[in-house]
Amino acid sequence: MDSVPQLTGVLTLLFSGLWHLGLTATNYNCDDPLASLLSPMAFSSSSDLTGTHSPAQLNWRVGTGGWSPADSNAQQWLQMDLGNRVEITAVATQGRYGSSDWVTSYSLMFSDTGRNWKQYKQEDSIWTFAGNMNADSVVHHKLLHSVRARFIRFVPLQWNPTGKIGMRVEVYGCSYKSDVADFDGRSSLLYRFNQKLMSTLKDVISLKFKSMQGDGVLFHGEGQRGDHITLELQKGRLALHLNLDDSKARLSSSPPLATLGSLLDDQHWHSVLIERVGKQVNFTVDKHTQHIRTKGEADALDIDYELSFGGIPVPGKPGTFLKKNFHGCIENLYYNGVNIIDLAKRRKHQIYTGNVTFSCSEPQIVPITFVNSSSSYLLLPGTPQIDGLSVSFQFRTWNRDGLLLSTELSEGSGTLLLSLEGGILRLMIQKMTERVAEILTGSNLNDGLWHSVSINARRNRITLTLDNDASSPAQDTTWVQIYSGNSYYFGGCPDNLTDSQCLNPIKAFQGCMRLIFIDNQPKDLISVQQGSLGNFSDLHIDLCSIKDRCLPNYCEHGGSCSQSWTTFHCNCSNTSYTGATCHNSIYEQSCEVYRHQGNTAGFFYIDSDGSGPLGPLQVYCNITEDKIWTSVQHNNTELTHVQGTIPEKPYAMALDYGGSMEQLEAMIDGSEHCEQEVAYHCRRSRLLNTPDGIPFTWWIGRSNERHSYWGGSPPGVQQCECGLDESCLDIQHFCNCDADKDEWTNDTGFLSFKEHLPVTQIVITDTSRSNSEAAWRIGPLRCYGDRHFWNAVSFYTEASYLHFPTFHAEFSADISFFFKTTALSGVFLENLGIKDFIRLEISSPSEITFAIDVGNGPVELIVQSPSLLNDNQWHYVRAERNLKETSLQVDSLPKSTRETSEEGHFRLQLNSQLFVGGTSSRQKGFLGCIRSLHLNGQKLDLEERAKVASGVRPGCPGHCSSYGSICHNGGKCVEKRSGYLCDCTNSPYEGPFCKKEVSAVFEAGTSVTYMFQEPYPVTKNISFSSSAIYTDPAPSRENIAFSFVTAQAPSLLLFINSSSQDFLAVLLCKNGSLQVRYQLSKEETHIFTIDVENFANRRMHHLKINREGRELTVQMDQQLILSYNFSPEAEFQVIRSLTLGKVTETLGLDSEVAKANALGFVGCLSSVQYNHISPLKAALRHATIAPVTVQGTLTESSCSSMMDSDVNAVTTVHSSSDPFGKTDEREPLTNAVRSDSAVIGGVIAVVIFIIFCIIGIMTRFLYQHKQSQRSSQMKEKEYPENLDSSFRNDIDLQNTVSECKREYFI
Repeated sequence: MDSVPQLTGVLTLLFSGLWHLGLTATNYNCDDPLASLLSPMAFSSSSDLTGTHSPAQLNWRVGTGGWSPADSNAQQWLQMDLGNRVEITAVATQGRYGSSDWVTSYSLMFSDTGRNWKQYKQEDSIWTFAGNMNADSVVHHKLLHSVRARFIRFVPLQWNPTGKIGMRVEVYGCSYKSDVADFDGRSSLLYRFNQKLMSTLKDVISLKFKSMQGDGVLFHGEGQRGDHITLELQKGRLALHLNLDDSKARLSSSPPLATLGSLLDDQHWHSVLIERVGKQVNFTVDKHTQHIRTKGEADALDIDYELSFGGIPVPGKPGTFLKKNFHGCIENLYYNGVNIIDLAKRRKHQIYTGNVTFSCSEPQIVPITFVNSSSSYLLLPGTPQIDGLSVSFQFRTWNRDGLLLSTELSEGSGTLLLSLEGGILRLMIQKMTERVAEILTGSNLNDGLWHSVSINARRNRITLTLDNDASSPAQDTTWVQIYSGNSYYFGGCPDNLTDSQCLNPIKAFQGCMRLIFIDNQPKDLISVQQGSLGNFSDLHIDLCSIKDRCLPNYCEHGGSCSQSWTTFHCNCSNTSYTGATCHNSIYEQSCEVYRHQGNTAGFFYIDSDGSGPLGPLQVYCNITEDKIWTSVQHNNTELTHVQGTIPEKPYAMALDYGGSMEQLEAMIDGSEHCEQEVAYHCRRSRLLNTPDGIPFTWWIGRSNERHSYWGGSPPGVQQCECGLDESCLDIQHFCNCDADKDEWTNDTGFLSFKEHLPVTQIVITDTSRSNSEAAWRIGPLRCYGDRHFWNAVSFYTEASYLHFPTFHAEFSADISFFFKTTALSGVFLENLGIKDFIRLEISSPSEITFAIDVGNGPVELIVQSPSLLNDNQWHYVRAERNLKETSLQVDSLPKSTRETSEEGHFRLQLNSQLFVGGTSSRQKGFLGCIRSLHLNGQKLDLEERAKVASGVRPGCPGHCSSYGSICHNGGKCVEKRSGYLCDCTNSPYEGPFCKKEVSAVFEAGTSVTYMFQEPYPVTKNISFSSSAIYTDPAPSRENIAFSFVTAQAPSLLLFINSSSQDFLAVLLCKNGSLQVRYQLSKEETHIFTIDVENFANRRMHHLKINREGRELTVQMDQQLILSYNFSPEAEFQVIRSLTLGKVTETLGLDSEVAKANALGFVGCLSSVQYNHISPLKAALRHATIAPVTVQGTLTESSCSSMMDSDVNAVTTVHSSSDPFGKTDEREPLTNAVRSDSAVIGGVIAVVIFIIFCIIGIMTRFLYQHKQSQRSSQMKEKEYPENLDSSFRNDIDLQNTVSECKREYFI
């Protein structure tokens, strides 16, 4: 069925292509010389060396032998009148015969009337043609785009420095025939159909137009049921209205389907082509095309009776129109192959002609352009000392500020200033420093449209009128007596004038003016150009060279474009992109990159194609120690119950992942592994049937294809995981649910074939039988492994390289990669064009160079590093070029940036292969590694290409040498084939970077004891690679570190016991000071007390104790508190155990330690380390295999979250790989599944609740009784289970623990 519209579209495009081919006046033979037969009167110029017009045809040798101006400067030109509009395809130039006068570069201008010239452009820039190198050789140039005009003007730009301007020229082309209709703003053409209704599935409408004004309807057609098509000018842009769905939405209320073009009221020809096939529309204005699709379901356009051109006439009211009519000329107007203007000229009955003529009448309007914002001005004379003043003109600009008019009034009236300030028109009359009058009007007048201004002063009243049409604001008037002056300065002031003669408080005007009237008399600007009237500087006379720099919009990713006269700016707000053209994503490309930057688990946005067209997608990055999981949740995460479905009326649920399928595919394709868990719970609801049968349930994947395999099974096999394991309930079936049992069962497993993921829809059909029901759940899409971030290759010969297809990046190019090398220099990347090129290289051991040429000459950016870059460490490089700037970034060094010229060539055109690691010349090759190469967001698979290249190896080891520092707190960097991971075995911390604290809450009586292996010799050394679970400490040293939070004092934090009754104890005294007690023999006991503050203050404190042989140092909260030297014989003999909290063994404790041990420790300990042992981590993570014993209640929690907080708010920390949560699915929908069991369960629950209430009341009674006894008998105060009281109240232990001894005080 789809082939019909596709065929129709092909035929339409073929037709339009053939039609355009015919319009080009058979370009194949359009190369006749057009100037050689012209009379001398057809030549004119700005000036002539002879004082008269000199013929200047190619090879002309008579007289002066060509044209030379009276003065050789930038204001000269040579012009030809070709007699009629012709098609111009090429030009040629010579110097002046027998002289040293020739032009080395020039530009071209064209006109139909000899006024209002248009500059020839290529690549949207004024084109400069290369001229001659001597007087006699001929230089030909074929125009990239043929031009239709009657007049052509050669404008010399540069000439022989030892001679003058001299030219002989030729123009090549052929005659041009066209059908033209002139519309005067009140006329129209009606094309009536042969039948009442014209219904079309395809349309091709083409025309050319030139408009005198910015608004007007070009054509319109509508049907009684609501279909309509309208093309109209709105403020210099073309708006296309198209409605096919027979709704009653009228033209006046509906927004346009598309708007295209800009500055189309410039009185130059513009081409329009509209191609429609069904709902698909191609809308082209000049060289810009929009591909759009209409709304609704209909494909046909139904128009009743007629099409109107030039306006929308009101039926039954001749001469009345619904909208503003078109004022200008239309040529070669075709509607579905019908030449409308030709029918009108031949007065065919289908055409009604209303006041239309068939030649293009054009007013001789001379515009001028103020080019320079500092030096442009136009001086025109006026009649002085008239009581009053009258000045009017039109202007257009993109600049918010600029002087429009300054004139010194006579009779001491002051100075009149008219300016644009912030897009508002401001009229001010100023005497000395006093403002006599001021008028403000208008807004946003820098919109590029023509605006008319009129200033009139008569009889003490001055009036400023802006855009004198019905919609303009009311006139502003004020009272002041003024007398006109004799000099009017438009646009700016000359440098040699005083402020009284010409005052310009702001910058000069940049823009166009026309229709200048002074004292109600039009001013002849051609006389100004010829030097006979007024004066000027930096003006283009007889053309308006305004340019819309926002068409096309070079702001990417939806950035909004604004402009001034010389440049454009991009507003990237709310786009998720940044940079001069909104090219660079503010998000990273994967969870792997976020992890590499040191981020931990959380929600992030990833932009899989970087600066490419795909937008960012929100994901959950679960960054674990061994894998980085990327999860994308959909809109239906709960277990969903299904009943009453049959194959004829199936249950279907579509899943929405919050992003486009292209975004999901990019994420999946960039991952090493992806999976989605699917669960189907069933009771008498079959899942897949038999392997050969029609499935009862299926799911839809990424390509909208139906899949009938279930989780745990490979594609193409209609079965479940139990079918592969041969563990299904019924061995005759391949899924548990296919056994069709009356009891609940399920089939659960993971779908992991990436090319089919994600699941976008599930369809269930078998739940309509008695007692038949099902429940399903599809988990989030989960992926791990970044195929590109660690994609690396090693170049080991200078002649080696990898080649890829041409890098296409005409307007924006960004290149990023990592490299490491020991070489002195080498080229990372190179791509060549005919003239253009792009190259990145390490040019010296500390210098990276980015060179690029887009046709204006090479540009080099260099970043110099203060340290060597060939240090065999990974370094990051990012180079970018756009229409605004070129930049180079290396690591975190300052970026090198250079602004791009707004004029000249701007398209980067490359055509050779892209060379990576070398050049096309096979010289200056790169030796080293390149990784993670991205070009405009596209990821290049270096490893795959290296498999078939010589001198290049896939992969590059040695990541830990660059990134090992990302592993903290004693964690060890471990190399992987793709990247690295942090091994936290020997660290008291955990997590992907060994930065996550392992901490726990200790209650009264809680004890963690780590037993060391025996016997333990004194001289044993530590192996740094040994397990932290079993490693024994070296007795000749102690390296102890931990953090704690408590409000209890005294308390025992840590106790180390040796087999010879030696010990090390860390405890808090009653006053909150910290004490370190060393007993290294019965004769030698050392006690160090740190009392700089009360450490039992509910704040986190970090303690480090380090003994290397005789030297002891103690650090508290990152400050060195103590340094001490023991006697030579001081050392532990054999270490037996290490205890955190209360020591429960009968060890014959020192009396002071025993007093502190009464309650042990109540609070939070974190990240405890003894040498390479992590006893607290072993107790929490490896309790079953480590030699550790836990007594009492040990609750894992975060110490940092407990500081100055209500301990009741402290909750156990749980880790989960699924942030979205997951319910127990073994017994889904309990109430619906087992209603009988639910009733019984409810009764049992009530009974249990009553029993617990009774127990609670009894416990409360006994507790109160015991408390009353404690008030009279307090032998040993047991710490309450409620931790809150431990942090809110100080513990009174005066009866059990005395003040600590103070042998050493710090």
